[in-house]
Amino acid sequence: MCFAVRVRIDFHGSAEPTLGVEWELALVDRRTRDLRNDAAHLFARARPRLERPDRLHQELLKNTVELVTGICHTVEEAMSDLRRTLERVVPAGDDLDIDLYGAGTHPFASWIGQQLTEGHRYQELIDRTQWWGRQMLIWGVHVHVGLPERDRVLPVLSALLNYHPHLQALSASSPIWAGVDTGYASNRALMFQQLPTAGLPFQFTTWAEFEAFAQDQLTTGVIDELSEVRWDLRPAPHLGTLENRVCDGVSDMGELAGLVALMHCLVVDIDTRIAAGERVPVLPPWHVQENKWRAARYGLDAIIIVDAQSHERLLTDDLADLLVRLEPVAARLGCLDELASLADLPGRGASYQRQRAVAERTGDDLVAVVDSVVHELLASL
Repeated sequence: MCFAVRVRIDFHGSAEPTLGVEWELALVDRRTRDLRNDAAHLFARARPRLERPDRLHQELLKNTVELVTGICHTVEEAMSDLRRTLERVVPAGDDLDIDLYGAGTHPFASWIGQQLTEGHRYQELIDRTQWWGRQMLIWGVHVHVGLPERDRVLPVLSALLNYHPHLQALSASSPIWAGVDTGYASNRALMFQQLPTAGLPFQFTTWAEFEAFAQDQLTTGVIDELSEVRWDLRPAPHLGTLENRVCDGVSDMGELAGLVALMHCLVVDIDTRIAAGERVPVLPPWHVQENKWRAARYGLDAIIIVDAQSHERLLTDDLADLLVRLEPVAARLGCLDELASLADLPGRGASYQRQRAVAERTGDDLVAVVDSVVHELLASL
């Protein structure tokens, strides 16, 4: 295939497999447990207390803050970075009777009362996407892993899609929407893909194909800049990373550490194998799409498609073998304990299961559900 005219996208490769984590958290009122549009007030109180004010970001809506790390080399370093910020933001919330809430969706908040953060970029997104854009009361975790070579980025991305359902199911935390149990472990996953540039990425084989795609998107006005491509997995060329955006919001720092370790190990493992000349397995797009839906619907109980020959397996069985296989990589990256912690998650229940258990125990008291998510975060500090 020939691409005679294309935009040039330079990938500034990372010499080491560095880490960067972005953790979105909602703001909830301490009494009503509804969302609060008070990010600006929280910023004003929290930022003077922070050694690095740039570790706290605004987001699309005023009910959200994002904690970010610097460039880190280990999971432990990334978690310490987040913890330092969190330990300053939580007291600032105390001053305002605001708690931080870490889940993919809020169980009863209405989108109608939410306020947009000032800024041309955000307003333009809502103007274009209208009803679906206004529905985006969703929160997630994004993890960047540095890659050294541009020409391996897209092969790594395609192979990483094999593990999309594992990450989706482990982090699933959005079962209840607008007061109703949706029947899905992750309603966020299916909500977010309604935006025109969100959802699963295309599986390009060469960087030239990615550049041609970007050229088409820019030419036709689908995007004005590359960051407006909001795929579940996407290259971040200016940072020299592959960004993983699969996971729902997370309420427990131990679980977050495990998920970050898994993402770090998977990217490094796949890239190392490709660099050594190994042909790593890639699922056809129709299997990737089905696996995403199954993990969003059934969570840890999903039966997923594991190869191009359409063999299927219980996700938790495949996860158990995956964690063992990645142990040497985790040992090399210094995150063996964090990775191993994920083996216990199916036994104690993922966030979506814990939220449903609270709802069942309390007679569908959704305030109690929010309480439980808030308390998990505080208990994990």
